[in-house]
Amino acid sequence: MDGIFKPRVPFNLSVSTTISPIPTNPKQALTDPNCHCAMTDEYKALVDNNTWILVPREPNMNVIRSMWIFRYKTKSDGTFERYKARLVGYGRAQQVGIDCYNTFSPVVKPATISTVFKYRGFKIMTNTPT
Repeated sequence: MDGIFKPRVPFNLSVSTTISPIPTNPKQALTDPNCHCAMTDEYKALVDNNTWILVPREPNMNVIRSMWIFRYKTKSDGTFERYKARLVGYGRAQQVGIDCYNTFSPVVKPATISTVFKYRGFKIMTNTPT
């Protein structure tokens, strides 16, 4: 063991990183490098997945506006994980069959379905005559 020396460096767990505030508009987001990176990642994912098809605008077409929504993604223990940006279409202006052909519903977690079934099963069992 002679000649081998490695200094012990303790971890500093009290270091806090400052999280930039959630921007209220895209202009503010473009000035923040973290949000700008999140916007770039979201846009790249939409383009790579062929999410939309650009078509020439005709006079009778309804143009759908879009907006950016900014959030923080947190870990299960509530600590900050990353910045999240989402590009969404303004839904009130869309007409099914004209502007869009597919509709999407929110994804339900299996734990939620299990809880609902358990609750309904319990209610059915308690309502049965004895």
